[in-house]
Amino acid sequence: MKVAIVHEWLTVIAGSESCFKEFAQIYPEADIFVLVSTNDSLVKLNIDPSRVTNSFIQKLPKAKTKWKNYLPLFPYAVEQFDLSEYDLIISSSHAVAKGVITNANQIHICYIYSPIRYAWDLYHQYLDEANLKSGLKGFIVKQVLHYIRRWDRSTANNVDEFIPISKYIEKRVWRTYRRKSYKVIYPPVAVNEFKLREEKEDFYLTASRLVPYKKIGLIVEAFAQMPNKKLVVIGDGPEFDKIKKEAKENVQIMGYQKFEVLKDHMQRAKAFVFAAEEDFGIIPIEAQACGTPVIAYGKGGSLETVNGSFVNEELTENTTGIYFKEQEVNSLIDAVDYFEKNTQHFNPVKVRNFALNFSRELFVENIETTFQEIVEKHTK
Repeated sequence: MKVAIVHEWLTVIAGSESCFKEFAQIYPEADIFVLVSTNDSLVKLNIDPSRVTNSFIQKLPKAKTKWKNYLPLFPYAVEQFDLSEYDLIISSSHAVAKGVITNANQIHICYIYSPIRYAWDLYHQYLDEANLKSGLKGFIVKQVLHYIRRWDRSTANNVDEFIPISKYIEKRVWRTYRRKSYKVIYPPVAVNEFKLREEKEDFYLTASRLVPYKKIGLIVEAFAQMPNKKLVVIGDGPEFDKIKKEAKENVQIMGYQKFEVLKDHMQRAKAFVFAAEEDFGIIPIEAQACGTPVIAYGKGGSLETVNGSFVNEELTENTTGIYFKEQEVNSLIDAVDYFEKNTQHFNPVKVRNFALNFSRELFVENIETTFQEIVEKHTK
């Protein structure tokens, strides 16, 4: 079969790019189509530039760094890719990749990270944080997002089978497109890059890009009310100065750190604290791969990536974390207290063993088998 792989952009390396990289390796002869790419990202992903076709956005001013400014053009741009000669199209989509135009003789599989979050679930939050709820600019942005929602829903019919990254996204695919998914396949996590350490030290860790929805400020505020407990924060972002100003003496704000420093802290931490509502959430799995339990907000992907119990629920020998119910300071404080009263339930070896369920090897095996099943289903 002649295969095409469609991805939104190859300008930064994040979670979706790790999946894309696996698709490109599973199908080494496949052609790749992206809105925009950079040579640096292609090198990091070990992608031969001759395989890549960029959209016209690639040639627009500052597209390689400010590609999101061209959001209104994304639907039109992805529709310009001529994929008519391909038998199998794999779209790796969290925005518009699934919107490529296909025909009845082709098979289109969409590995979906989420329907476009800033057009759907995070619409009002996005407008609020960008100060776009009113004014002329706000009006224009609302009209653009209204158009993208209509376009996004209409293009769902171009997909033969959806494979979401989590059960949480499976529900969102149904709610947004009224399409049942073929099956859930969790993204690959480089669990083998993290080593088990059974001896833990007396500090908590959180790490993330410091942006509002990650709720790092909430974690720092909670630990300000627990002065006898130490918190280490690793990460940088637009909220860095604000969070550092709010931090008390028991909170160490380290800013951006290299991978080896982050990994060392993950291995030594008493527990990793995670307060975001994520579609999946890779970093809690990385912490668990070190044998480190997780205290997580009990909503979204965390319910699948942490084998947790809510406060005052019974813990088992296989429990790998504690959930808190609300993104509120008191709820997190209660979870930390409950964790400390039950530390004997957390076996670092079993915590790591749970994380191994998300390995790259399992992902590749599941994806290859599933793609083959879908191809056979649609060629009978």
